[in-house]
Amino acid sequence: MKFPYRGIPMLAALILLPACSRHDDPAAPTRANFTLALDDYLARHGDLCLAMFDWPLDLTPAEAGNGARHALQMPVFEKLGLVSSTVVSVARTDDNPQGVVKRYALTDEGRKYYKLHDYKSRDGVDHPRDFCVAQITLDKLVQWQLDTHDAQHPTAVVSYTYRIAPAPWLQDADAQRVLPMVVRIVNGAGGHLQLHQGFSLTEHGWEATPGPV
Repeated sequence: MKFPYRGIPMLAALILLPACSRHDDPAAPTRANFTLALDDYLARHGDLCLAMFDWPLDLTPAEAGNGARHALQMPVFEKLGLVSSTVVSVARTDDNPQGVVKRYALTDEGRKYYKLHDYKSRDGVDHPRDFCVAQITLDKLVQWQLDTHDAQHPTAVVSYTYRIAPAPWLQDADAQRVLPMVVRIVNGAGGHLQLHQGFSLTEHGWEATPGPV
């Protein structure tokens, strides 16, 4: 079927009108709205961090000897020049009868990764900073799942692939050995792994909800 030339602009307008209307409604659960909200959220909260909120970080002899996470990671961080350690005398306790700790403090290089990163833990404690090792940005949305059981407060979970910019020292073999989950996320960039983000509908539209989903 042929259309007169003068009818094409009107046809195009009719085709584009519904798409524009959906895009203009921030409450609509659309790819455009979720993409915009997720881009904004990752620009502010896309750092991949290690839940190392407070420095300096102390290790007792017992913690150092039982293979605790920090006991494995801190010597590697020290080798990489991110932290420095000293032995400090402290009050004796049942858990620390020797009365000493190994205290790890961030070096100038390490402080580059101690970033503003607001986070509220499950026990309600606010942490303004964290030690962060990579920056995640959006690659593309894969799907979203709505939950409308509470009609007044609908939520959604968005699945997406991502790009990532890791700290250069993550190329070190020892760093990869003591940070296996970080390595998995780094290797999953570019579509190999999907991340998930919770959203809630607010008066301003769909907004990302911090925390696990």
